[in-house]
Amino acid sequence: MNAHTQLLLPTIPEKIVVHLGEPGVDAPNVEVGFIDYIANVASREVYPTWPENALIANVIAETTFALNRLYTEFYRSKGYDFDITSSTRFDQAFDPGKAVYDNIAMIADMYFNGYIRRNGNVEPLFALYCDGIVTTCGGLSQTGSVELANRGLTPIEILRYYYGEDIEFVENVDISTKTDTSPKIPLRLGSLGNEVEILQTRLNRISANYPSIPKIPLADGIFGTETESAVRAFQEVFGLETDGIVGPATWYEIRQKYNAVKKLNELLSEGINYDEVSLQLPEDLRPGMRGLYVSGLQYFLNFVSAFTTDFTDIPITGEYDAPTEQLVADFQNYAGLVPTGIADQLTWSALFDAYRGIITDFPPSAFEGIARPFPGIVLRLGSRGEDVRELQSYINVLSGKYAAVPTLAVDGIYGTQTRDAIYAIQSLLGLTVDGTVDPLTWAAIADTYNDIVAGTYRGPGQFPGTLEREDDR
Repeated sequence: MNAHTQLLLPTIPEKIVVHLGEPGVDAPNVEVGFIDYIANVASREVYPTWPENALIANVIAETTFALNRLYTEFYRSKGYDFDITSSTRFDQAFDPGKAVYDNIAMIADMYFNGYIRRNGNVEPLFALYCDGIVTTCGGLSQTGSVELANRGLTPIEILRYYYGEDIEFVENVDISTKTDTSPKIPLRLGSLGNEVEILQTRLNRISANYPSIPKIPLADGIFGTETESAVRAFQEVFGLETDGIVGPATWYEIRQKYNAVKKLNELLSEGINYDEVSLQLPEDLRPGMRGLYVSGLQYFLNFVSAFTTDFTDIPITGEYDAPTEQLVADFQNYAGLVPTGIADQLTWSALFDAYRGIITDFPPSAFEGIARPFPGIVLRLGSRGEDVRELQSYINVLSGKYAAVPTLAVDGIYGTQTRDAIYAIQSLLGLTVDGTVDPLTWAAIADTYNDIVAGTYRGPGQFPGTLEREDDR
């Protein structure tokens, strides 16, 4: 997983606001430290004499449940001023006046910053649990966990027994003082940052159920015209002021509709797949289409094909021709999908997952002295991080050979100087001059970089992907 997707990962809050009653019932709210909250809940829900592995499994389930409420902003999106209730009809038992058992408090201290999720998902699982005697449910049985612990099962084995084998435990989650509430400053055209990326991801998911809301091709944290159009469309669909600005009313309406379409309050919550916070297709790609998205599709297909024996690569033409259709169908067969030859979102997701799996499996030594493959995230003005830093270092090698390419400060910030360098490189390499680094631009830069550092530098007109000039023959 790259640094870009980590922007959307859950964090552990320092404090949580608990409503001491059922939602909608007049009752006080209390703000309590998150660790203290988990220890209190666990002391209400289980017995300190239970086997340690059962206690750990229950604490992890209780922590995960609370984090799901926080991460989905389940109550705040409905207009409440709290994060969770003390009602066991809706949430977990909590009583600020009751004592906490020492051994349970110790377990809470050890496991408060971990949670379970389904493989490939980001959000904490909606981890239902019940006592298993008076009430039963589709989640963890508290008394049943004791029996499993006595049989020698570990905490994660107990959790997988109840929630499924595709459960993974996330450890050492970052602690944050920021709750995912509406932005302090309304988001609008030109806004940047994590809140914009969260907004884009949610709108893209909502658009799957409300097709009149256009897809935002790239959830990159940059509030551009495509994001503004999606916001306006959402506001129009749901009867809000259509100004393209995301203030509290629009933010919470988006959060509420997002929760609804994702059914985040159910055990089998779909979760946010990593692919949802990566590249997005504006529509299905199919035969007859042409353009950059088709070129990107061909790039990923070729890369994956290089590491399998099931199919061979094709020229990157930007045209969805018969060879592309066949290769898409071949990949669909390989991935266990219906071989339609049409690159829909499911195919794109599987392809990107296969690509990411390949590049993350490489040891660091695999890239000593050569450029890395495309990192999986399109880079553009406003992007930041290690991927930008690497790109800038490659550009500086190219600048030593081509006067038109400026030398950059390797600071990991994709500013106007980096964009201008990309303009120059794209012009030199015969690529679309748009200032963004998509798979094709990255691959062309990487190929040229590798040629230079390997001593096989080619002169002007002999770049990857361009025709050889008549006077160079």
